[in-house]
Amino acid sequence: MNVQSDATGINSDEIFKALANGTRREILDLLKEGPRTTGDLATQFPNIHRTTVMQHLGVLHRAGLVVVRREGRERWNHLDVMPIKMIHDRWIGDYARDAVDRLARLKADLEAGA
Repeated sequence: MNVQSDATGINSDEIFKALANGTRREILDLLKEGPRTTGDLATQFPNIHRTTVMQHLGVLHRAGLVVVRREGRERWNHLDVMPIKMIHDRWIGDYARDAVDRLARLKADLEAGA
């Protein structure tokens, strides 16, 4: 089942797929510091071929996590945090809230029984 974001139309399956790879998460961590060119990102991964880094950027771009801007011959990659926020709001926030509520009930039950 594909889950679509109501606000952006971004497929959450694509976001999870993009986030499932460690190299792609490292790329996002680098972009969190600010935009970087594709060449600069490739130099951050000396054990990975440049085309492989470009493939990872493509997956991140298709998932909506990276926005690419061309300036002359350079491709500048920018982090787009909105898909991550959407995943947090849809999945993590709801589950975390439920877990916190259960822990609060457990604490109250334990204190009432003590």
